[in-house]
Amino acid sequence: MNYGAIKNCDIANGLGVRVTLFVSGCTNHCKNCFQPETQDFCYGDPFTTEVEDRIIEMLGKSYIAGLTLLGGEPFEPSNQRALLPFVKRVKERYPGKNIWAFSGFRYEDELTAVGVHPNCEVTDELLSLIDVLVDGRFVEELKDITLKFRGSSNQRIIDMNKTREAGEVVLWDENLAVN
Repeated sequence: MNYGAIKNCDIANGLGVRVTLFVSGCTNHCKNCFQPETQDFCYGDPFTTEVEDRIIEMLGKSYIAGLTLLGGEPFEPSNQRALLPFVKRVKERYPGKNIWAFSGFRYEDELTAVGVHPNCEVTDELLSLIDVLVDGRFVEELKDITLKFRGSSNQRIIDMNKTREAGEVVLWDENLAVN
């Protein structure tokens, strides 16, 4: 896996101050994607142990609420396989910090649908470590700049902890959020 950027003080891609990892590679190719360079799987630098260690160190600051994964597409199968061990490290080291992920793939139609791209052998485990998932492809015709944490009105912010408890999609409620 390659990555395109790391932001160590991001307030746009999740609640609170976050460390954000932009991974490379995306097969969705949304019209007017805000990070089109990250669609290329070879864009950016290799995601090495040294890069992981640097992000882990950035997350150690008390004012950092958590980690955000976006791209490109974190849920492309090759990216999932590379991210899983890293996300496990983050959860083990910082159990009080939350993890947000952005995906153009819809949760129930693609991510959890067996036999459908991008679902693979690590998808369920990676999803089990995510606290908030913003899902759905960016749709230019549904663009709405008034929305928090998403670009078009078809995209959803899913509270993954409540979704796992309920066994069905539960949307994130900022007024009730600790995440």
